[in-house]
Formats: sequence, structure tokens, C-alpha cells
Amino acid sequence: MKFIDETKIRVVAGNGGPGCVSFYRAKFVRRGPPDGGNGGQGGDVVAEADGQLTTLLDLRYRKECKASPGKRGADAGCDGRRGDDYVIKVPVGTLIRDVATGELLADMKIPGERAVVAAGGRGGKGNAHFASSTNRSPRYCQPGEPGEERELEIELRLLADVGIIGLPNAGKSTLISVISAVRPKIADYPFTTLVPNLGVVGYGEGKSFVAADIPGLIEGAHQGHGLGDKFLRHVMRTRVLVHLLDAAQLDEQDPLAAWKAINREMELFDPELIDKPQIVVANKIDLPEGREKAKLLSKKLPKAFRPVQVISAATTEGVQALVYLIGRKLDEVRQQSEIDRDTAGAQEANP
Repeated sequence: MKFIDETKIRVVAGNGGPGCVSFYRAKFVRRGPPDGGNGGQGGDVVAEADGQLTTLLDLRYRKECKASPGKRGADAGCDGRRGDDYVIKVPVGTLIRDVATGELLADMKIPGERAVVAAGGRGGKGNAHFASSTNRSPRYCQPGEPGEERELEIELRLLADVGIIGLPNAGKSTLISVISAVRPKIADYPFTTLVPNLGVVGYGEGKSFVAADIPGLIEGAHQGHGLGDKFLRHVMRTRVLVHLLDAAQLDEQDPLAAWKAINREMELFDPELIDKPQIVVANKIDLPEGREKAKLLSKKLPKAFRPVQVISAATTEGVQALVYLIGRKLDEVRQQSEIDRDTAGAQEANP
């Protein structure tokens, strides 16, 4: 399946139905009262999060989504039927923005969550609504109001607990294939991974987390070099980052050069990414030069990011220990999030 994580569509909500001008007619009733009903409300355009979808491919070639209009009011005080809603199904983790204003209309984080992205117009009032003691036979009604029209920017941000980042050919795809059931394309040339891969990783008893393999970044990605930085949006929702380095390719003069380059690109994309917990991993220690350079990296790395985890994704050496470390780090982050949430709730309750 082709992976699409950005698209634009035009949405048009239904117009409200017009009201009705009518008067009651019956045998022996010379001048019946007004009984024109109201028009029905136009249908809304509604976004719904679907847990079975993983891409925006269904919306890629859809130019317009249009809800049906409300029906005209009828005599005998009958209101017109409401227009049918148009439901747009999107993957969980989708952001929807108004292109004209930049306003965030919806952030679809929960399966089944629904949000109105374009409201239908109100139905017009029938002449019965305007009857009064001084105007007993109004001969006018309201037209229906037009529905909202918008151009939407729809952006998918994968919901993953862990983001695996690093330069091309650092071994990210190999690692996620070892720790989960995902089988991404693996080859010995740069930019093998062209789309993010999601995998469920088990750790401990009955525990698991979702990891995302982010396509490789290079220095200058924020300026469009390589694959650019467009895949970094998928890192923004993660709780923990696993920064994978090819130990065999580290520069002996400056072993932190690759690590600094990726962190710089993340900071240029969004400064908040630098504040995420980061586990630094030296991969390919099955190669003699890799094991030696990993020791050099461990000495030079700032204390806040030590100790460096050394693994070989190819032989699985150290991989299981890394998985348990990630799991423990996630548990700590989740506990801290709960504490922060409780503290914020207490402050709101007792300002």
C-alpha cells in the first residue's frame, strides 16, 4: 500500500433548506392560520478516526467532499428533513487544519473519535414562525443558510511510543525487524526506507510498546537535502527517542559528529524534540572497528545521555537488553506524565 501522510481536500457542508409559506385549509375554515414548516438543517462534513487505516491514500485523489442539503419545509407545520452528513474516515493520529486561517480543527487521537470540520447551514423559518398578534398571516419565510466551505490540510502523524532515528544505513530497519514482526526493506544503500514503519514490541510480562522506524535524515534535511525533514512530524508524538548510530562509520576525530547533526536537524524542525528522552545506541559492534569506536563514543558523549547502549542488530547482541531499557524508560515517562496530570488537576481545582 502506498503511504500518504499529507493531502488537501475541499469540503462543502450542506445548505439549509428553505422554509415554507402555507396556510391551513379545511372545510368550513375561511382563513386558516399560517402553518408553513421550517427547512431542515444542512448536513455536516464530519471527520472520523478509523483504527484500521494507516494512510491518507483514500483522500489523496478526492477533490471535494460534499454533504447533502436540508429539505424544504412543508405545510401542516412539517419541518424539512435534515441533510445527510458526509463522513471522512482518517487514520488515528491525523491533524486537520483550515488552509485559509491555519486553525487546527481536529486532532484525531482516539479510534472512533468524530469532529465536525464543516457545519451545515441552518434551515430557514417557515411563515408559521413569524405569526403574531399584529401579523396574523405572514406571507414570507426564510431561505436556508449556506453551509461552510473550507479547504482542509490533512496531516498524518503516526502514534508511536518510541521513534527510532538516525542517519541512513545506521541499521534502523534491521533493528525494528528484529524486535517486532515488521519486515521492512533492508539493503546496503542509503535511503532504503522511504516511509515510516510501525511495529509492536513486547517487553516484560504482558507489556508492549509501538516503535516507529523513521526514514534516515542527513545534515541539511531542513533545507530539503536527502528525503528532507517531512518525516520528523512522526517523531513529535513519541515519548522516547532511540538515536541509532553506525559505530563502524563514526569519525575518530569527532565521534559525536553524526549524533550532533541529527539533533541539530530536529531542533531546527521543532525545538521541543530535543527535550524528549533520548537513548543513544551504537550499532554494528559485530564489526571490530565498530566495537572500538563505540567505546570512544561513550567517552565523548555528554553525561546526560550516558551510558551508550551497544548492540548488533545483525547478530541481536545487546538487543534484548535495549528493549527492556526502552520499556523501563517508557514506564518512567508514563508515571511522570500521570504525576504532572494530577498536579495540574489539583492546581485547577484549588487555584
